[in-house]
Amino acid sequence: MSREELVVQRARKSFLTGKTKPLEFRIHQLKCLKRFITERRGDIADSVKKDLGKSEKGTELFETIGLEGEIELAVEKLSEWAAPRPVEKNFLTIADEVYVQPEPLGVVLIIGAWNYPWAVTLQPLVGAIAAGNAAVIKPSEVSSHSAKVMEELLPQYLNKDLYPVVTGGVSETQELLRQRFDHVFYTGNSTVGKLVMEAAARHLTPVTLELGGKSPCFIDKSCDITVACRRITWGKFVNCGQTCIAPDYILCEPCIQSRVVDEIKKCIKEFYTENPKTFEDYGRIINQRHFKRVMSLMEGSTVAVGGDNDETECYIGPTVLQDVTGESKVMREEIFGPLLPIISVSGVDEAIQFISEREKPLVVYVFSHDNKLIKRVIAETSSGALLANDCLVHFTVNALPFGGVGNSGMGCYHGRHSFDQLSHLRSCLIKQLKMEGVNVMRYPPHTDKKLGWARFFLLKRLNICRLRRMFMLTALAGLAAFVIQDLRACRWRRLTPKLAPSF
Repeated sequence: MSREELVVQRARKSFLTGKTKPLEFRIHQLKCLKRFITERRGDIADSVKKDLGKSEKGTELFETIGLEGEIELAVEKLSEWAAPRPVEKNFLTIADEVYVQPEPLGVVLIIGAWNYPWAVTLQPLVGAIAAGNAAVIKPSEVSSHSAKVMEELLPQYLNKDLYPVVTGGVSETQELLRQRFDHVFYTGNSTVGKLVMEAAARHLTPVTLELGGKSPCFIDKSCDITVACRRITWGKFVNCGQTCIAPDYILCEPCIQSRVVDEIKKCIKEFYTENPKTFEDYGRIINQRHFKRVMSLMEGSTVAVGGDNDETECYIGPTVLQDVTGESKVMREEIFGPLLPIISVSGVDEAIQFISEREKPLVVYVFSHDNKLIKRVIAETSSGALLANDCLVHFTVNALPFGGVGNSGMGCYHGRHSFDQLSHLRSCLIKQLKMEGVNVMRYPPHTDKKLGWARFFLLKRLNICRLRRMFMLTALAGLAAFVIQDLRACRWRRLTPKLAPSF
């Protein structure tokens, strides 16, 4: 029996004891997870620095602050999320209990990604714990230092049997995927996503696939180009471009292209100085394999800004490419690096057509003062999300579901969406052994009269609000009648002594 199989069996055995069902246990584990992030902040930052060259403050800003927020929200709202959810009744269920009861799925497999090795691995874990599941955590072997810290330190804070960390490479991941889970949550690229889905299908296991794609960014010529380019520069070059929701390419009209290039160039200098290579808040490509892949994407395009690189340090400076077409090499795959191609389009019509002819992206970005234009892009394109006049920040909104569509993924998470994604929303109907006469219409023999009653009870919508208004009006009318009657009686009692004859 393999190590991975033993880990999964132990997690399932522990889950079946029922210890994860009480909300108090879940809240305690969530608080322990937050304590881990707080107390081990330095270890986390050090591991990310070694993996991606990210600064300590950058790690806190883009990795751990969001995690803390997710945990605090889950702790605060858990009793509300886990409570039975009443649903609309019909005439047949008006006297019954009808509700949805969230319940744990069981044992969840979480396969993390290397680009944000803590945020994208532990955020799903927050949802898994809140929903009452056990979870096997598989950090990416590519971010090896982060994986090692997670393996060594996380079990010191969380229940070791319910939330084990399994490290290793492709063979370990494949062995895990041979096991039966109740849900698989994968973050990464679409190629591996297909393999994960194929493996899960053997056990009819549902999956959440948080993938990527080429997220377009359309700049309307009428917008504030200076502000737009400032936000795009930040969104693109954060984490050295290794962000699944980074703007992958820009679409704009030729008349503003040189202005866009100039503004981005200014912002690169402002954000990362004249020499980003020596600036602590500009990171590195994760390894040499990815370095070579990103460098090869520049073939056939003109470097308008940047282009400097150092293979020994896995360094590629912030780079803007022009003379790019839909057939250019850089447009054949998700860039996942600090290259920003600019493609000329005649206007919003061609931009929408360009986007719609390709795989559905994780996010569409549009910069414009024209609200009608923004609404049109929403109406005529499809993506996991749409963000107007900014980049990346929709990821920070817990109330918004985060996820892709089509080639960019399936399922979603964040806040309550994480809880629901990793719960079974169980339908519950509790009837009484009474009013059997109503059921006659469903029993044989079937007659026209019974069918007529069935149509009434099953198809007639029960408007609870209208019934409440009618009840209130009836009650008010009854109260008014009672008050009027009482007033008349009082008046009569006052008049009676005066009218009564004396003896």
